[in-house]
Amino acid sequence: MRGDVLVREAAASPAVPLCGDVPPVSWPAPKHAPTERANGPSLARDAASAALAPHRHDEAAVRKVQTCLLDVIGAALESRGLPWGCQAVGIASEVKGGVPIIGTARRTTVGDAAFANAVLAHGLVREDMHAASISHLGVVVIPVLLALSRSHRVSGMRFINAAVAGYEVGARIGAALFTTELARLFRPTGITGPIGGAAAAAVLLGLDVNRAASAIGMAANATGGLNEWPAVGGTEMFFHPGFAARNAVTAARLAELGAEASESALDGEAGLFAAFRRDGMRPVIRFFDGAPEIMAVYNKPVPACNFAQTACQLALRLSREHGVRAGEIQGIQIRVPRAAARYPGCDSTGPFSKLLQAKMSIPFGVAATLLRGTIEEANYHLPVGAEMERLLDLVTLEEDAALTAAFPVQQGAEIALELADRVVCGKLDDVVAATPAEVRERFERAATDSLGRERAEAILRFVDAMPDAVDMAPLADLLALQEDGAP
Repeated sequence: MRGDVLVREAAASPAVPLCGDVPPVSWPAPKHAPTERANGPSLARDAASAALAPHRHDEAAVRKVQTCLLDVIGAALESRGLPWGCQAVGIASEVKGGVPIIGTARRTTVGDAAFANAVLAHGLVREDMHAASISHLGVVVIPVLLALSRSHRVSGMRFINAAVAGYEVGARIGAALFTTELARLFRPTGITGPIGGAAAAAVLLGLDVNRAASAIGMAANATGGLNEWPAVGGTEMFFHPGFAARNAVTAARLAELGAEASESALDGEAGLFAAFRRDGMRPVIRFFDGAPEIMAVYNKPVPACNFAQTACQLALRLSREHGVRAGEIQGIQIRVPRAAARYPGCDSTGPFSKLLQAKMSIPFGVAATLLRGTIEEANYHLPVGAEMERLLDLVTLEEDAALTAAFPVQQGAEIALELADRVVCGKLDDVVAATPAEVRERFERAATDSLGRERAEAILRFVDAMPDAVDMAPLADLLALQEDGAP
């Protein structure tokens, strides 16, 4: 994935897909008319069958799982001391010999470990992103699998297959379900996470199709997450993946024990789609139709909202390439896709009293980048100073039709900086993702700081050899501290 910067005089670059084209999702006619599903299996059964079907994933998909796994672990280690990380660990029951929580000495239940590790992984707001479903699937799917693989003996390839299945089911259902307006009300990860996590758990646990369909249906009953938090900076956002991961584990284990969810929990008259879309339409979704959806996931380079990534990257390039100094800026015009402009908190120009208000705001991210000449966690320190206030007052944010048409395959941005003697304009076709090497480097730095170099190197060796691993349980133990707090 790359993004091309275009200055005003430059010719446009060819369109570059985010990580491959998102496979088509069609919406058939209302239920009273003939539809493809009129006499066919339910969506939950389709998802279960697709998840459980034998797959030979290519090397690229295997490497993507390994990268996403390292990204989750690295972010979790960096989040241990943050308030929401401490709170998630603090409520976990202590169980001698239980499942470890990443970077801590606490052992707990499978559900509590999934919850805590998911919150930790989301704690920096620097996680993987699936644009079409507007979801952070890795911070749910991977903590679910890490927790279950500590209590169930599974091979590395089963873990990999389960992860790919979880991303696939969560991503495709989310892409079919979410609209820009729906995402203004409900947190997509809180809806797609339990479903994708349950599908992943079903593969890991080796459930049959009936029980896997029940796990997915049960998870549909445990979705949730409101998008009120960006307006006030509430921290419930950090816990959405935790609820999703715990509910995914619960749904799969209930199904394993024979609990039967409504098979039509996703696409029935009172199912998930009817409840959220309320348009009388039933989705037709083709799982694994083309490249696996995990290949459409990108790893964030910046610890901020997905929709702020591209504009911040463009602002940094324009600033450096044109020698722009913050003090000479007299106007900042930002153009983004409609999904970015309309997502809660993304258009905010303040006031900013909470961290999440700043991390969600495209104007804040761009102004801070122009002021500091870099993109890093320190950009989001509050309160803001007088020069930052001045820059925020100069920002206008608009929807762009062409950028909207390109989304979600591409997530572009345009910026015009009005200076005293010139106007500097640029366009970035797509977000520039963190490379696998960059993800690996930041994981290694976090693991060395938290667990020591020897342990960091051992984790990397294990993940590199994961396709040949006969038991994934040792990985969870490598991620934990000893009971006395030592690595």
